[in-house]
Amino acid sequence: MSYDFDRIIDRVGTHSAKWDKMEAIYGVSPKDGIPMWVADMDFAAAPPIQKALEDMRSIGVYGYYGDDASYLGAIRWWMSERHGWDVDPNAIFTVHGLVNGTALCVDTFTDPGDGVILMTPVYHAFHRVIRAAGREVVECPLARNDGRYEMDFDAWDAQMTGGEKMLVLCSPHNPGGRVWTRAELEGVAAFAKRHDLILVSDEIHHDLVFPGTKHMPMALIDGIADRLVMMTATTKTFNIAGTHSGNVIIHDPELRKRFAAKMSGLGISPNSFGLMMAEAAYSPEGAAWVDALVDYLDGNRRILDEGLNAIPGLKSMPMEATYLAWVDFEGTGMEPTDYLRRVEQDAKIAVNHGISFGKGGERFLRFNFATPRPLVEQAVARMQYAFSDLQ
Repeated sequence: MSYDFDRIIDRVGTHSAKWDKMEAIYGVSPKDGIPMWVADMDFAAAPPIQKALEDMRSIGVYGYYGDDASYLGAIRWWMSERHGWDVDPNAIFTVHGLVNGTALCVDTFTDPGDGVILMTPVYHAFHRVIRAAGREVVECPLARNDGRYEMDFDAWDAQMTGGEKMLVLCSPHNPGGRVWTRAELEGVAAFAKRHDLILVSDEIHHDLVFPGTKHMPMALIDGIADRLVMMTATTKTFNIAGTHSGNVIIHDPELRKRFAAKMSGLGISPNSFGLMMAEAAYSPEGAAWVDALVDYLDGNRRILDEGLNAIPGLKSMPMEATYLAWVDFEGTGMEPTDYLRRVEQDAKIAVNHGISFGKGGERFLRFNFATPRPLVEQAVARMQYAFSDLQ
């Protein structure tokens, strides 16, 4: 089956954060700007998801969701078929997205003042929820080796004070696009055990992995289950982030009991739209759509990388996963205010500022290329023109 990822959908005026907040935040008008910041896609959702919504509309009653056996079964099927991971249905909690899931884990398994470790630079929302909860963000900088990120356990061991209680892992890594190897994940597990840390593994990008690389769920690493919290979601894979749904999966009985008590105490229950859409997504039809999507994204990745790397001083980090390019501007010799002016005012492209991702991100910008190819090609042309004096 073919899918029209080239179709440009007008999202202006639809309450799209990506398009409708761009001008207020970046000064880039949606009339002639290209939004490459918020991590959602400009593609229509997969056909089985559209059908699920049509079926709900045909009934016309939007009540509380009940009898989740088929929903849990769909999650189990997907994780087994796509990731080789056998999930106990009793271990699955549904939360309002994985930022909410992260916040719930911080609230459940740490106390105010505790340290929560992030391997930086990393997804900016982690920093926000940790600090908002009154915990300390402990930044363990990733090492750069031949232009890509690697873990530096010796340096991180030396940083530990004993006040750290949790480690949040981003796997695959956002914004660096790394798919961590088994050896690296085993190193993470050993690090968590050495320092008696709860390990929260956010794997929201696990389906968006490019050919030649395979994602491994942290749950498949031996000897870590007693301290492991897994987080997964359909939302990034299938472009349904507006449903604000996701899963926290905990196989250890004691950790599960503590998390269930927190969920109950906060009165959290699922969004019926999100669950119906997730069940439809986790299907053979959804899998076919994802395979086509990843192939299309891989083409966009090549176009963006080649175009930006042709600009002297710019270097896009080699990507193994996600649709978020991480571009180093340090080689331009410019101050951030200068290259940001060129990107946002001259090229009229809204991007994420690297400084918000923590240590190591100060000279980077993040570009979301999950948009129809004509817009990616246009963005490359604009960037090359905005930096034409360097060429």
